[in-house]
Amino acid sequence: MNKEIMDTQKKVDLTTPTTKILAIGRWTEKGMIQSDRLPVMVKEVPATVRLYLTGKIEMWYVKPDLNGVVFIMNLTDPEEAHQLLEKLPLGVAKMMEFDFIPLGPISPLRFLLDDEPAA
Repeated sequence: MNKEIMDTQKKVDLTTPTTKILAIGRWTEKGMIQSDRLPVMVKEVPATVRLYLTGKIEMWYVKPDLNGVVFIMNLTDPEEAHQLLEKLPLGVAKMMEFDFIPLGPISPLRFLLDDEPAA
């Protein structure tokens, strides 16, 4: 590899701060029984809307196979996301569980920039 390219690569900071949390939900065995789920869903929807209106949930989707939901959350700590979603009615009823993936800016894009700091 060219020494100039190697020197440039050494100067680029590739650390990536967490700026969002991707929360991928799935029904538990208990949540698979639709007749048990319906009374909980009546409480789940307003509670989820509240998280959206307070800015904790930025976007929300249902998976096409209807086996769960996906949230983009305005949080930086997966544990905080876990605590918030566990307090929702489906979490309290142990009907839904989540995987949490921290997200951040695509740090290798820094290779395309000059050495000037961001404004």
